[in-house]
Amino acid sequence: MRIALFATCIVDAMYPETAKSTVKILERLGHEVIFPAGQACCGQMHMNSGYMPEALPVVENHVQAFERADYDVAVAPSGSCVSSLKHQHGMLAERLGKPDLKSRAAEVAGRTYELSQLLTDVLGITNAAEQLGSYFPHSVTYHPSCHGMRLLKLGDRQLDLLKSVGGITVEELPEADQCCGFGGTFSIKNSDVSSAMLQDKARNIASTGASLCVGGDVSCLMHISGGLSRNGQKPGTMHLANILASTKEEMVAL
Repeated sequence: MRIALFATCIVDAMYPETAKSTVKILERLGHEVIFPAGQACCGQMHMNSGYMPEALPVVENHVQAFERADYDVAVAPSGSCVSSLKHQHGMLAERLGKPDLKSRAAEVAGRTYELSQLLTDVLGITNAAEQLGSYFPHSVTYHPSCHGMRLLKLGDRQLDLLKSVGGITVEELPEADQCCGFGGTFSIKNSDVSSAMLQDKARNIASTGASLCVGGDVSCLMHISGGLSRNGQKPGTMHLANILASTKEEMVAL
C-alpha cells in the first residue's frame, strides 16, 4: 500500500523518533510511506478551547494537504489527532456553514487511521513479535489515552499489540482508564485539577514497578513524564510505535 504519514505537530516538533518508528514499522511490512509536505496542526487545540473561527484555516489546510496527495490510507501515531479529524472537522465545517469542506474533511478522515487501528484492522497484524520482529526485553505498563479509548473506541488494540512484543513484560496499571490530566489547554487553564489528576496517575504507574509507561499519544506521555520526573520516580515514558519498531538487531534504548 501507499500510506501517507500524518505526523501531528507535537510528534514532528518534539518526538520525531515516534514518526520515524512509524515509518520503520510500515516499511518493514513492505509498504511505501509518503509525507504530505503541506501538513501542519489538525486544529484540535483551537476547537477544544472554543476558538472555532480561528480553527477553520487550520482544518482547511489539513484537508487540502491530504486530498492533494496520492495514497491509499493515512496513519497517525496519535489517537487524539485522528479523533479530531473524525469527530471535529466535519462538526466545525457544518457549524461555520462550509458544506463543501464538511464533505472533503469526511473523505480525508475516512481514510485516516490511528497506528494500532491501521496495523490490526487494515494490515492484519496480531502478533508483533512474529509479524514485525518486535523485541523489547523490559517491563512496561500501559496508559490508554482518553481520546483513543472514548472517541476512537480503540479498545485493547494497543495493549494487545504491546503484549505480543517479544521479550516484554506488561504490568497492569491500576485505574488505567482514568485521565492523566493533560487534555491539551485543560492542563493550563485548570492547572490545579490537572496536577492532582497527574499525581494520581504517576503514583499508579510507579506502583507497578515497570521500567516504562507506554502509550499511544506523546502529548499524554509528555505530561506523565513531567509528573514522574518532578516526583523523582523512576519510570520513563515511550510511545507504542517506538516499542514496535524495536528489534533484537536494532533495539530501542530505555
